[in-house]
Amino acid sequence: MSSPAGRQGPEGNNPEDDQYPGRTPPEYYDLPNEFEDEDEDEDMDYEPESERSEDIEYFDDAESHEGDEAIRQGLFDDDDDGGLSNIQIEFTMDDEHEHEGENQEGAQRGTRVTSAQILQILGASGLRRILQSHGLDHGLGDDDDDDEYGWHFGLGRRRRRRQVAPEDLYPKVPSDVGRELMMSGHYGNNPDYVDDLKKRKKRLATRLMWRELGIETGRAQRRTTQSIFQDLIPGSVADKIIHFDSRCYSGQFSDDGNFFFCCSQDFKVRMYDTSNIFDWKYYKTVDYPFGQWTITDASLSPDNKYLAYSSIRHLVCLAPTDPGDQSDPILLDFSRPRRRAGGFYGDSHFGIWSIRFSGDGREIVAGTSGGSVIVYDVERREPTLRLNNHKNDVNAVCFGDTSSPHILYSGSDDTTLRVWDRRSMGDGREAGAFLGHTEGLTYVDSKGDGRYVLSNGKDQTMKLWDLRKMMTTSKFDQIDPEAFTTGFDYRFMAYPEDYYEPHPHDCSVVTFRGHRVLKTLIRCHFSPPGSTNSRYVYTGSEDGKVYIYNLDATLAGTIDVGRATLNSRPRDADIYASAYELRGHNSDMLWKTCVRDASWHPSAPMVAATSWNGWGMSTGTCTMHSWNAGARKDEDSPPGQSYNSKLNPIPAFNRYAESGSNPYVRSRPVYREPEEWWDPMQDYDEAWG
Repeated sequence: MSSPAGRQGPEGNNPEDDQYPGRTPPEYYDLPNEFEDEDEDEDMDYEPESERSEDIEYFDDAESHEGDEAIRQGLFDDDDDGGLSNIQIEFTMDDEHEHEGENQEGAQRGTRVTSAQILQILGASGLRRILQSHGLDHGLGDDDDDDEYGWHFGLGRRRRRRQVAPEDLYPKVPSDVGRELMMSGHYGNNPDYVDDLKKRKKRLATRLMWRELGIETGRAQRRTTQSIFQDLIPGSVADKIIHFDSRCYSGQFSDDGNFFFCCSQDFKVRMYDTSNIFDWKYYKTVDYPFGQWTITDASLSPDNKYLAYSSIRHLVCLAPTDPGDQSDPILLDFSRPRRRAGGFYGDSHFGIWSIRFSGDGREIVAGTSGGSVIVYDVERREPTLRLNNHKNDVNAVCFGDTSSPHILYSGSDDTTLRVWDRRSMGDGREAGAFLGHTEGLTYVDSKGDGRYVLSNGKDQTMKLWDLRKMMTTSKFDQIDPEAFTTGFDYRFMAYPEDYYEPHPHDCSVVTFRGHRVLKTLIRCHFSPPGSTNSRYVYTGSEDGKVYIYNLDATLAGTIDVGRATLNSRPRDADIYASAYELRGHNSDMLWKTCVRDASWHPSAPMVAATSWNGWGMSTGTCTMHSWNAGARKDEDSPPGQSYNSKLNPIPAFNRYAESGSNPYVRSRPVYREPEEWWDPMQDYDEAWG
């Protein structure tokens, strides 16, 4: 992912580049001469200013026009000490005639130029025209005053505002290819596909009745049961709100649904027993002993016995999940050198953004800030493979198939999703690549069938890919992927709609849009086969929602975490130091929610959303959202109740939420003043111990 300083991958002249054009040779490692503590600058969410901005600043045309206006006002004042209002310049110039001889004199004519015209030439727009006429302003098309800066001396480019509506450039919704996938049976059950008489959508009660009657048998009965599950989309009402005093970065259920873990910025991973999905139990907490900025990722072993988790360091912690085992985590060094001809190689000056266990639990794959993909053998305690072909940070990695460790996917800030086949790694290069994103990738997720993969991008799109349609290496070598990017910094600004242009080499199957991939590496997933029949894809979003899409790119539903948790905890003066967003005019903190990750339970209609959430996004929450048929209340405990990280109720938070206005509390009791004055922080201290 992009480093906090916007650092790009290492560049330089390598004598081996001619031998391996367009790729890094096998077994090649970049060994920098000097290393500062650059881990300080490796965060994707917040960090120092980009190095690009030290020398050159980007200005919008509005700012240029404001500057021109300021000059104009200052120079046209009719002060006695002399403005330019009465100055006129007259000069002569020769008229050229096309069809006259070279020795024939051109007629002379006088030209009067006013000071206003001079200022117009000296303004930003005029200077750009002058530079363009001398070939110094590359990347500009016409001379419109609305044009933005083009190439900035190799530091990136800003695209010219286009005249056509952006909607005309986005892929069609609904997607025809996505519709075919929905009808194919790979993504959910389609009862109308086999029985033309069932064109009318049945109500849930009708489906349950036919299932209980047992009239259908075999495949028909199985199809009816699956169609019931796949339509149960969780609602926005929060069953529980688990509060953390630091931002939450990721949270996932285990494959069997009996286990849930949540990573937060305080370098702790909390684990919960979710065998009863409506009655979670606190399980255990493990620490990253010397992390940098935050815990970036975590992955659970297939047998649920070990949890691997990373920070912006070269070390991965491996901790047992058994609550009775309080031993320190095992440190896995992903930079440990191995002997080779000519000496050792290795590099410990990188951070890890993403890790995943293989299907058999013997290996862990990692994506790093050095642009490399590393495969680590857990049993041998050493890295066995390192791939350096990416040109920028590798933000996300995963295995392509749960039953085989051979296929790897990696998504990078160089805008590419690359496919690696470990059975043919003799030349150290990828088996193919997917192009289509115009900005860096934030996450990749495999369906687990060795065929389909999903990615989220900073160009505000999520894309579905088919392994059979990947680009070959011969074609990929002829394309510069970074030629189609704007260098958009997703951490500090919204994505302008006129930045989007369709990628000319897009080989994705379906493109999903509507969510916002801003501020942090927001994640996306396939819905599980058990509880949804693999019917949907879903993603977090910077606007505080979980977006659930059908395969044809239409929106199936949203879970509004922001509204469900609004004002669910009181302000704390200590939180101001870690606030992410402040209101500009008076520095008041706003309640803001950014859903960074979400996990759909494998066997129940429930989604757990992990968010930056609170006043100024300085804290975090993990919220549980279940399907409730739109009911405002039910027989369970009151919804929207607040709990701490160990699942102890927090009365102060509940009272605060009840006294405020939260439209997404199903059955909020009427708040009355207590008979005795109560101190919210006293309840807070008691709840948190």
